[in-house]
Amino acid sequence: MTLAYLPSPSTGVWEVGPFPVRAYALAIIVGVVAAVVIGDRRWVARGGQPGTVADVATYAVPAGIVGARVYHVVTSPGPYLDDPISALYVWEGGLGIWGGIAGGALGAWLVCRRRGMRFAAFADALAPGLAVAQAVGRLGNWFNQELFGRPTTLPWGLEVDADNPDAVTGAEAYHPTFLYELLWNLGVAALVVWADRRWRLGRGRAFALYVAAYCAGRVWIEALRVDDAERFFGVRLNVFVSVVVAVLAVAWLVTRRGPRETDVQPVPDGAEDPSAADTTGAAPGAARADAPAPVPHAEARADDVPPPSRPGPDPAG
Repeated sequence: MTLAYLPSPSTGVWEVGPFPVRAYALAIIVGVVAAVVIGDRRWVARGGQPGTVADVATYAVPAGIVGARVYHVVTSPGPYLDDPISALYVWEGGLGIWGGIAGGALGAWLVCRRRGMRFAAFADALAPGLAVAQAVGRLGNWFNQELFGRPTTLPWGLEVDADNPDAVTGAEAYHPTFLYELLWNLGVAALVVWADRRWRLGRGRAFALYVAAYCAGRVWIEALRVDDAERFFGVRLNVFVSVVVAVLAVAWLVTRRGPRETDVQPVPDGAEDPSAADTTGAAPGAARADAPAPVPHAEARADDVPPPSRPGPDPAG
């Protein structure tokens, strides 16, 4: 008999004065910060300007949250049919990752297009940070006691409240699918970083690897869950979507060849192009140390001087 299981938090909301602090919201915020920090370091390493990822995030994050909520409501409409206004209560949980990726990608693409940046290169820089953000965000599901799996007797089984709407009668613990996905996403982030260093992935291939690897885990994790979900041909919709997206990601990863982009971001107006900067430290107009020495004019040699012309006959003689 199992002596202890993984407990669920007793609450996901803390009152700080008149303001409620929700664990789900905190998990999202911490995840966004992690993605921005990691993405900015990788973007700068690729030749981008510091701070660009944070600027893009101000548009992409809200777009991603809207997309994630819309996807969740559309694919799991049951709880919102009787109370449509509750679809706006994002803090209560319920964000679909595919809608989040689609919405965030659309917001980022619009900003990149407006600024003249390469969107594929930007996505490659952000890929491992997104996986880390998803890992952190899964802690919000733990605090909300949602999206857990089938009953289990494994030592790491998750306890939930008996009055949980997804609880199974007689079950003591459930598969902690939030923990499975958290660990899987951290592994995906490590895989993308390693593969990118090994093969210098570009042209959207690092992002495609992240998507494909995430989908592979999502298929088996989704199959463990017991919460109500829409089905497509008898299969949970998220499983079906994961398979389709994984195939597309693998196709992109295999077919997109070529060197990594170097001109990932245009030089801002008024800034000096670093590729054209003089890194010698010499004063303007000074000769560079590595410049070839000027070739002096050759001194005239004896055989280069034409012989004097012979004098003609003396007219007086």
